[in-house]
Amino acid sequence: MMKQVNIHGPGKVQLDDADKREPGPRDAVVRVAACGVCGTDVRYVRMGGLTRPMPIGHELSGIIESIGAEVSDLAPGTRVVLNPTASSNMIGNGGPEGGFTQLLLVRNAADGGCLFPIPDDLPMHLAALSEPLGVGMNAVDRSEVTANDKVAVFGAGPIGLSAIATLRDRGISDVVAIDLSPRRLELATALGARATINASEQDPWVELKKLHGEEPLMGMPMAATDVFIEASGAGKVITDVLQSGKAESRLTVVALHEQSVNVSFLWVMMKQMTIRGAMEYPADYTDAIELLTRWDLSPMITHRFPLDRIGEAIEVATDPNAGGKVMVDIDTEVN
Repeated sequence: MMKQVNIHGPGKVQLDDADKREPGPRDAVVRVAACGVCGTDVRYVRMGGLTRPMPIGHELSGIIESIGAEVSDLAPGTRVVLNPTASSNMIGNGGPEGGFTQLLLVRNAADGGCLFPIPDDLPMHLAALSEPLGVGMNAVDRSEVTANDKVAVFGAGPIGLSAIATLRDRGISDVVAIDLSPRRLELATALGARATINASEQDPWVELKKLHGEEPLMGMPMAATDVFIEASGAGKVITDVLQSGKAESRLTVVALHEQSVNVSFLWVMMKQMTIRGAMEYPADYTDAIELLTRWDLSPMITHRFPLDRIGEAIEVATDPNAGGKVMVDIDTEVN
C-alpha cells in the first residue's frame, strides 16, 4: 500500500491508503519527491472535487521507479518533472491520478511529452516549480513582449511571479508588479520587478502613470504601459485595463476568472487593443527547466510541509497574504 491525497467533499481532504502503482506496457511509475499546491487544487477542495474521491496535485518532481516494456526513451532512476496534461492524463485535474502521492502512474509515457529529465544539481523542490513557471512563461510568450516594452503584472502569486521571473530572464527591465499583499510584492522585487504597487494603499493607475508615463487619447491621459499580464483573477483589473490602458496595448489573461466580467468593447475598438488568453505551457516544456538552471527561484517557495500535513499546506495556500508557493515534500530521500 501507499499514501495518496483525495478530496472527499467540499473542504474535505484526506490522506488515504491506496494500492501501489504498477506500469502497463506504455506507462511509467514515478516516485514523487515534491509537489506544489496550485490555486486549482484550492478551488477543487473548495468545490468538493470533480469526482469523489478525487486525487489532486500536478506540480511535481520525482524519479522514475519503473517503466513498461514499450517505453524506450525513459529509464528507471532518471530524475524528472511532469507535464500533467500530456497524453490525456489530466493528472490532478479530473484524471485517475494525482501528484500528492508516493507513487504516480503516468499513463502512455511512451508517447513522449509527459516526463522530462532534469539536471542532477537541480533540487527536487525547485524542479517542481517547472509547471507553474511554464504557465507564467506561456503568458509572456502570448504577450509578445519585446525588449523596450513597459510591462505591468497584476497579481504576484506564483503565476505572476513566474511571469516576472521569465521577463527578467529575457532582459525585460521595466516590469511593475501590482498586488494587495506586501509579502508578495517583496517576492516580486526579489524575482525581477523594478517597482511594485500595493493596490490596497495606492491607486494602481496613478502610480503606473508615474512609472510608465502617459499617452493621450482624445484628450484623456492613458497609462503608457505596453503589456498587461492579468494574473490576479480580479475582474476589475480587466475592466480597468481596457479603460485606462493606452492605444495598441496588449492584455494577456492567465488568471482563472470564475465569474463573468462585464466589459465595454468600445474601448477595445477605439484603442485597437489586443486581448489574449494564456493557458498551460510554452511550446517547449524544457524552456522552464532551463530557466530554473539559470536563476535561483527559491524565494518563490515560502512554505514547505510533509505529506501528512497536506491539510495545513492547502490552508496556507488559500491565504493570499501568506506569500508565494507552498511546496509539499513527499519523499525527501529522492534526490
